[in-house]
Parts: sequence; structure tokens; C-alpha cells
Amino acid sequence: MTMTRRYLIRSGVLGAAGLLLAPRVGAGRAWAAPIRAAARAKTVIQIWLWGGPSHLDTFDPKPSAGYDYCGPLDKPIPTNVDGIVIGELLPLLAKQADKYSLIRSLTHGINAHETAAYTVQTGRKPGDRLVYPGMGAVVSLLKGYGAGYTGLLPPYVVLTELQGRFSESGFLGPRHAPFATGSDPAQTPFAVQGVVTPGVSEQRQRDRRDLLHQLNTLGNAMRGQPTLEAFAQGEDQAYELILGESGKVFDLSQERDEVRDRYGRNTFGQSCLAARRLVERGIPYITINAKGWDTHKQHFQAMRQRLPQLDKGLASLLQDLSERGLLDSTIIWCCGEFGRTPKIQWEAPWNGGRGHWGPVFSALVAGGGFKGGRVVGASDARGEEVKDRPVYPADLIGSMYELLGLDPDNTRLPNPEGQDIRLTPVGAERQGQGGRLVEIM
Repeated sequence: MTMTRRYLIRSGVLGAAGLLLAPRVGAGRAWAAPIRAAARAKTVIQIWLWGGPSHLDTFDPKPSAGYDYCGPLDKPIPTNVDGIVIGELLPLLAKQADKYSLIRSLTHGINAHETAAYTVQTGRKPGDRLVYPGMGAVVSLLKGYGAGYTGLLPPYVVLTELQGRFSESGFLGPRHAPFATGSDPAQTPFAVQGVVTPGVSEQRQRDRRDLLHQLNTLGNAMRGQPTLEAFAQGEDQAYELILGESGKVFDLSQERDEVRDRYGRNTFGQSCLAARRLVERGIPYITINAKGWDTHKQHFQAMRQRLPQLDKGLASLLQDLSERGLLDSTIIWCCGEFGRTPKIQWEAPWNGGRGHWGPVFSALVAGGGFKGGRVVGASDARGEEVKDRPVYPADLIGSMYELLGLDPDNTRLPNPEGQDIRLTPVGAERQGQGGRLVEIM
């Protein structure tokens, strides 16, 4: 039986010990990646707007397109960079535009959640017989376990739940699957799966451990046996997460109330705060899966809730990382699987909704070597098609690999069929020929 991280956690054997032991169970040889250049980035934060945000209401407003396209959100606001405007419900991000760049010409033409999410996060076209890994799993391999990563937490962490849209680790397997925290960071305590048990005090955890040791007659009688010693080491590390300083990364109550308030006392805002703390602990890849962006109905009511949360959380994350000297080494990329229909669907049953739109959509990128205060590409006057400089998912992902010091064209990924597979598609595999984002790197 293969013991995965999730199996060990579910089994109840030491809870977090399973999390810690799993990367070592069935571990293969380390994977050495060709280095393209000195890495400017050490960490990636992926902010995934699950369901697909409207590009017209966020990073590519079209006020002249008329009411059927803008609806009530027809007053975009200037940013602190001349010539760049964004949606009117993002005033805090407008003050931080010098720290990020906007891509307004992302495209793949896919309008289905599952295949679009797969394409944006892997850079691959759907339909191949292999399931390719997402960027987080590749970073787990090449900048995590394969690069000597020794942190107690896995190198790929998701706040708070997996999408379920595709297999994040693909053919790289469960060793490089993300650790999903579960629970809600806006709650106290933030009951991280396998680390924090609601209603169980630290003293009770210590008492449980003492009882475990008393009942472990086999281990006590066979001290020095290598397998049992490895398990004991895993237990020590697990309890370091549960009771020691390492697990305090998830204890947001250590932050000042004014800091938590600035991020927003909601799941997304506190996830951004937790992501900042994970960056400080050296986690290579962090994903925030933010739900609620699949707005087929009553779109504008949803935007008046979601956009202010995005604004507070992301603006505070940019500000904090910058002030702490971490933005230069931390990539942030924020988008969803596609945009939404530029023309509003006023008719029933949508009643002012927007559908799925893959021909053109937007993303925000910042830090880690990306320049700020720039715009890449353009959509047409109504935001319906790419007008200038198409950017395909593989272009964006490949650019981030380069900033991480990885060679996307020549690094080969291990796979069960032994195929010659590079980090990003080459030759006929490519979806389009947009090219890397050299203008903002």
C-alpha cells in the first residue's frame, strides 16, 4: 500500500506526523534542474480567483463600451501610475500600481472551468494522455524536495481548500501534491488540518503524547531499530508543529489587531496574511484559492462584496511584503481560469450576470523580478478579443520559471512514460506564440 500524506493524516497516526513522514515515504532521487540564471525569486504566491473574475470590472475597465458592458461599474479610477486605470471598487490597489503590472491580453479560448483551470495552471492544452503537474507541484520538485528543502511544512501549501478541478501534482505524484490547510483563517483558532485540533489545549496534547509513549511498548522495547527511530523522529517533528514554534506560522492571533483589520477579517484577507507569514518561513509555493467568482447571476451584487475583499487583502499583502524587503524575492500572480462575458446577460434567469470568457482576460503580476507600473497587451474596445500582444498561459508560467532561476525550455520533467517533457511546451506543443514577458522582467 502506498502511504500518501493524506492517508497518514486520515489514519490518525500522529496527525501531523503523517504529514511530515509522507515526503520521505517512497521518496526517489533528488531531481537536479538546469539553472538558467541567478534566481531573482524564491517564493511564489498564486492568488486564484476561483470561477473566473470579470476583466472589465477589475484590471481592464471599458467605460466607453456602454451600460450593457459596464453596468453600474462604469467609473474606473486612476492609479498612482500615470495612464493606468483599474476598476472603481479597487481603490487601495490603485495606490499600489507602481508595485505590480497588469496583463490585459491573456488568452486560451476555453470556456469550461476544468479545462481552463488546467491550462492556466499547467500551461498545457487539455486532452493529452498525460496529466501534467501545475506550477506549484513543479516548484515543489525543483525548488523544494529536489533542491534540499528541509522545512517541516511541505513546500507547496494551499489556503484553504483544493479546487477539485484537476490533479495539481499530475504525473509527479502525491509527494508533490499540495498540503491544503482546510478550515478558515478568519476563525480563532485557525484549525489547520493535522496541526491544530479545535477544543484541544496544548496541555491535553502533551498528555496525549505522554500516554502514547506509555502505550508504545514495542517502541520502548526496540529502541535503536532504524524504522522505529525514523517514526520517532517524525513524531518529534510533528509535535514541533503542534506545540513548538514552527506551527505558530498559522497562529494569526500573534499579529496585531490593526494588521488583521487592514487585511480584512474575512477568509480571503486572512489567507493573504497567512501567506505573508508562510513567505517569511521560506515556503516556496503558496496558493490562495479564493471562491465566489463564478457570477452567472447577480454579478454586480457579488462584485460589491468580493472586490473590496480582494482590494484590502491583496493591497495589504503587497504593502507588507514591500516594507519587509520580501517583494523583490516573492512573485505574486493573481487571476482565474478565464474572464467573464463582456456583454452583461440582463435577461432571466441571469438577471445581470456574466458567463465564462476565455478569448481574453487579465492577470496581475508583481514582485520576484517583475517590474511594476506596466501594462502588457490590450483587449479590444469591448474587452471581447485580444487586440495587441497575446499572452498564453505557458508564456506567463515560463516567465515565472525564469525568475525562479529555472530553464523552462531545457529542464526535463520526470514522468512515468520516460518522455522528453520540458517545463513548458516547446515546438508544436505550444498553444500560441506570444512569448515570455520580457517587457516586464
